[in-house]
Amino acid sequence: MSGDGAICASPGASRRSMRSTSHASMSTLIQADSKPPPRATNRRGVPWWRSAWFDVVQFLVLSGAVVWVTYRGATAMDYRWQWYRVPRMFYRVIDGEIIWGPLVNGLMVTLEIAAWGMVLTLIVGLITAILRLSDSLAGRVLARVYLEVVRNTPLLVQVSIFYFVLQPILGFNSPIWAGIICLSFFEGAFASEIIRAGILSVARGQWEAGSSIGLSRGQAYRYVILPQAVPLMLPPMAGILINLIKHSAILSFVAVFELTTEARNLVGDTFMSFEIWFVIGPMYLVLTISLSTVVTYLERRVRVRA
Repeated sequence: MSGDGAICASPGASRRSMRSTSHASMSTLIQADSKPPPRATNRRGVPWWRSAWFDVVQFLVLSGAVVWVTYRGATAMDYRWQWYRVPRMFYRVIDGEIIWGPLVNGLMVTLEIAAWGMVLTLIVGLITAILRLSDSLAGRVLARVYLEVVRNTPLLVQVSIFYFVLQPILGFNSPIWAGIICLSFFEGAFASEIIRAGILSVARGQWEAGSSIGLSRGQAYRYVILPQAVPLMLPPMAGILINLIKHSAILSFVAVFELTTEARNLVGDTFMSFEIWFVIGPMYLVLTISLSTVVTYLERRVRVRA
């Protein structure tokens, strides 16, 4: 009886197995149909809109659009291009002697402002950061007041104060140095926060280690803290120094004959607005990219030594 029952149950079980198999197959087909189609990728598995060639196409299209808009605007204004006069703004050869043009002279002044400004910016920033971290109440209050005043007033107002007020009071007549000192104090306020953050990022145990071997606070800064903090400061500090170069253009307001001032004078003399500003822009771009490259190189060297 049990054997017959087993024999009779076998066909039912097989039918149930077949039905479950068919249901599983159908559900698999439904899931396969509901899946989204695969993304179009290249051989490396990268979507085409993220590939390098698509980036190149975007750049070319954007550049072409800018050139077309500029050309259409100049055509609508009936502007006459005079690119052949641009080289003489850099240099001229007279009787076998090279006479540098106004753009080169302005570039030299901009480089002078940037070089001295960077040095003074780092000095002002370091002193301010140390004052803020010191135990002196007067030093902390002085640094805080300086930061709040500089960061919450326009740069143009500060340039006017340094040129028209502080310069006569201090008794020196040098527009370029009034501008350099003003830019240094302006950028030094932001640099001080970067330096302070870099110093605070060093573990407290490093201070204790310096004290345990008999180092003074100044020696601990020099030999222990700053060597570890400098690699962290360099990337944001590059932005401060680049801003210093760009902000030097505002010194044209106080008759400092830097690059922007010379460009404005040339535009007034020749009415070549398009050509001159299309030359000045890339010149500033070369300066800032070169500085960024140098800072990146220094960052790598410092990290390797650290």
